[in-house]
Amino acid sequence: MDSLPTSQRPPRQTLLPAKQRPRGAILWTTLLLLGAAWLVSTESPLIFGRSRHRLPPISEIESQPLQMIGGDPYIRALMRTISVAESHTAEPYHTLYGGQRINDLTEHPNLCVDIVAGPNTGDCTTAAGRYQFLSSTWAEKAHHYHPEPPRWYSWWASYNFEPVYQDEVVYRWLSDPNAWNADIPYLLQQGHIDDVFYLLSGTWTSLGYGIEDNAVTPYLQAIYQQMLQEELQQAP
Repeated sequence: MDSLPTSQRPPRQTLLPAKQRPRGAILWTTLLLLGAAWLVSTESPLIFGRSRHRLPPISEIESQPLQMIGGDPYIRALMRTISVAESHTAEPYHTLYGGQRINDLTEHPNLCVDIVAGPNTGDCTTAAGRYQFLSSTWAEKAHHYHPEPPRWYSWWASYNFEPVYQDEVVYRWLSDPNAWNADIPYLLQQGHIDDVFYLLSGTWTSLGYGIEDNAVTPYLQAIYQQMLQEELQQAP
């Protein structure tokens, strides 16, 4: 092959000695690698997604005692587990969707809070209380299960939403085989907690078979067993 005349040859690139090479790119590369290593070591959701986010050990996950007195320890343990999935805060009975606190529990707050994540983003929800009752669900279930309904002549009155009544309504609902076409207390006593979660997931969508799993969903069976041991120890 003919060579180009000297005047037409492209200039040669002169490599700098290693000690004279630009350090900026090396520094940025090092920082990026260190950042990536930190994200991996902490199992950050930015790398692994929400399901890999670390939680405290199961033994350190607490669910406050119920306000109602007595009842089947298996149903009580289930109620506390639902609460961990739905309203894991310091004051679950006062919790609105998203974590905002409501003070007045003389009735369901019926405040529609914007949904900012998940499949229903852009809608709003009236979910409130320890079991995140929608206002419509509370009205329906309180009508059937509330221990102290309004007097017959108080047609304008609403159902009290105080903590003990939230518990009582959910307890009676879960204990009613006609409501679920299944005997939930029996299933729990037989150890079929997974079947119960499946049965309830249409109502409480964070139980593992719904559309809104969260960070605690994979641990709920272990949490239930922890709650059950506590309830059995306290049972008369």
